Amino acid sequence: MTTSVLRGRLVREDSVVEDGIIEFDGTTITRVCPVSEYEGETPEASDATYLPGLVDVHCHGGGGESFPNAETAEEALVAVLEHRRHGTTSLVASCVTASAEVLRARAKTLAQLARAGELAGIHFEGPFVSHERCGAQDPTYIVDPDADLTRTLIADCQGFALSMTLAPEKPNAYGPGSVAEALIDGGAIPSWGHTDSNSVKAREALAYSRERFSQVETKRGPRATITHLFNGMRPLHHRDTGPIAEFLSDAARGGAVAELICDSIHVDPSLVRDVYELVGREHVVLITDAMAAAGMADGEYTLGPQDVIVKDGVARLAQGNAIAGGTAHLMDCVRVAVTRGGIPLVDAVYMASVQGATILGDDSIGSLAAGKKADIVEVDADLAVRRVWRRGTVVA
Repeated sequence: MTTSVLRGRLVREDSVVEDGIIEFDGTTITRVCPVSEYEGETPEASDATYLPGLVDVHCHGGGGESFPNAETAEEALVAVLEHRRHGTTSLVASCVTASAEVLRARAKTLAQLARAGELAGIHFEGPFVSHERCGAQDPTYIVDPDADLTRTLIADCQGFALSMTLAPEKPNAYGPGSVAEALIDGGAIPSWGHTDSNSVKAREALAYSRERFSQVETKRGPRATITHLFNGMRPLHHRDTGPIAEFLSDAARGGAVAELICDSIHVDPSLVRDVYELVGREHVVLITDAMAAAGMADGEYTLGPQDVIVKDGVARLAQGNAIAGGTAHLMDCVRVAVTRGGIPLVDAVYMASVQGATILGDDSIGSLAAGKKADIVEVDADLAVRRVWRRGTVVA
């Protein structure tokens, strides 16, 4: 193995090292320290800033390819590589609401990439979601929660099912014999969202998630997630509260982790900052919700069974005008969080790296530390990506 040494500003879990060293042999980081503590030959000082490889736990595609539409592993890999080149070294592929046959086919295809180490997991956004808050999910294929179908999809994922978005108000969403039970028992996570729920159902679903996680031994959890908080759910109103206050309350009490799409389109950056300040970085994960148009020009695309038009970087359904996923890379979201949301760089990076690794239950990724995989992103002073290493190999 060849030893590689990088020198620059290092963003670690809890601090920034202004002049530091990252040493890695092959695929593994062997040392991270200030230059003053390094005993080997040091490179010349540079203006580079190094971050851990980012971890996106909710992504539908990029580079012109869509995970919900990919019929081959080769097609899906195009999207993986698009995000990898922009700093996301661990990626979860997200499906959308579709027929059971299509979901099973996609699960098997994506599991091939996960087995090969190209994907970190698989997320199902539906089909057990709300008609009223379906967003870009095709209502034609929305069905009531089915624990047997859930177990089948988990099996099709061959150990790589990460999570499933479902609405807590739907029958059999949580409780004995429910979809939430099937997910947690199967090593996956219920992600509450695309919901028109009232506060009662939302609170009960979150309480059940905690209870079931406490009864099952799994590397996932013990926290549920909230699918793209604020998007695809009943808005917060002081007399008709809906689920949002309950989601925030549970997160503030050490429970759920809230996904936030910090792309300046889905959620105002000031609100991202407010949620971060309310519940802390340990209960927020930045995601892209990206679709095929990430990294591509405006134009016509597809997201599962639906046609999408992208104009000025905003993806909307061709019919109905609902926002239909994002077009940003996760590094773009980190940049927005820092420059427009005023969130400290250390915490923004944490929410885009360590947090995703924690949700995945993978302690080999997500931070710059000895023993971790050599997933490293070099950025400039404006947080623009210069180079990316994945498992010690330069990919961009």
